[in-house]
Amino acid sequence: MDFKNKKILVVGMAKSGISAATLLKKLGAEVTLQDSKQEEKLGQQCEQLRKEGFSLFLGKNPDGIITDFDCVVLSPGVPTDLPFIEEAKKAGIPVLGEIELAFLFCKAPIIGVTGTNGKTTTTTLIGEITKQYKNTYVVGNIGAPFADITLETKEEDIVVAELSSFQLETIHKFVPKVSLVLNITPDHLNRHHTLENYIAAKERIFENQTAEDYCVLNYNDTATRAMAQKTNAKVIFFSLGGQIKDGVYSDENSIYINTLSLNEKVIDIDELNILGDHNVENAMAAIAASVSVGVPLDTVREVLRNFKAVEHRIEFVKEVNGVKYYNDSKGTNPDASIKAVLAMKSPICIIAGGYDKGSEFDEWISYFKGRVKFTATIGAVADKIEASLEKAGITAYKRAETFEQAIDLCAENAEKGDCVLLSPACASWDMFDSYEQRGKLFKDYVNRMNG
Repeated sequence: MDFKNKKILVVGMAKSGISAATLLKKLGAEVTLQDSKQEEKLGQQCEQLRKEGFSLFLGKNPDGIITDFDCVVLSPGVPTDLPFIEEAKKAGIPVLGEIELAFLFCKAPIIGVTGTNGKTTTTTLIGEITKQYKNTYVVGNIGAPFADITLETKEEDIVVAELSSFQLETIHKFVPKVSLVLNITPDHLNRHHTLENYIAAKERIFENQTAEDYCVLNYNDTATRAMAQKTNAKVIFFSLGGQIKDGVYSDENSIYINTLSLNEKVIDIDELNILGDHNVENAMAAIAASVSVGVPLDTVREVLRNFKAVEHRIEFVKEVNGVKYYNDSKGTNPDASIKAVLAMKSPICIIAGGYDKGSEFDEWISYFKGRVKFTATIGAVADKIEASLEKAGITAYKRAETFEQAIDLCAENAEKGDCVLLSPACASWDMFDSYEQRGKLFKDYVNRMNG
């Protein structure tokens, strides 16, 4: 697609929107940035963007001007069913996202990672492995926009991209050399409305793949196993439940590979520095993806042995008075938090709650008995979590009015040998800008504690 002298509307002025706009300007487009926020909320960036030659349309949706443009680029946070987007489509105006835009100019093969949970750890781990082998860019939902680096890429490089369902909704031609779907549990139903819509968005990651490509799927997840019948790519399964015919699998002690002309043990599980069965799954997925693009198994082993937990994902922070503190702010849905609860080896005092994405909490709380001794509830969804606790017969909880109070409540209820776990099972947007901000504030507060 040639963007030179074309009039492009970029919807959303967060990180990926600004990156998309910057790329389009480099390509010779006339770019208008739109955001429903007023200028005073967007801050000083507005003045700087005007100086750089961007037009701004702020404070409202672009309903009246949408047909003035040759193309619309959506940020991931923008729902695709808004009236102005429907109007653009009816007028034959291409509507795409930052991932699709960047892909059009990417020369390197792409490893694309999606799924409900484990994306960040798996993406980071694959990036650490492949960068020992080739020049690697790690981009996408992990925080670095794809558009920032796409013009730098060469055929001999590798791009590893973490992809959310929101980002996959707006692809057209995007095709990774290797796609990964790690797992599926209900999430973002406030946006997708049904689980079927959510799964369909995730499946888009492999819709353009051919028999020359690879698709890595979780054999133990019913939804992802079924995807093997829907992709044209060569499927590589990974399985936590023992040996499978063609893929990467584990028993209680070790991880093995019997695909891609390999048939051997990869690593013992106790050599990994990341906690929990879910991280064994993430490691197996990373092994499958890395080997499929030619990384030697010895390189994979070396990185696996040295890899530490990703920030905000069951991240050990500090021990205070014999109590270990873990930051799992990335646990933004019940399934992710179940994995964190199961990974802990000692009694837990947990901080739970936040923004309501339409999740149900009964299953998550069913894992508390015998594991979680105290719960500090916070945020917009505290009532809902407390109702689930009462339903399960759990009374050891207390509502915190502030985030700091939640940490203090857990500290007061924890004894030597216990752990305090921030794993809220909810998004952060009711009290924080992001899960990163929530996790950083937790770590800062804990690191100031005496003991």
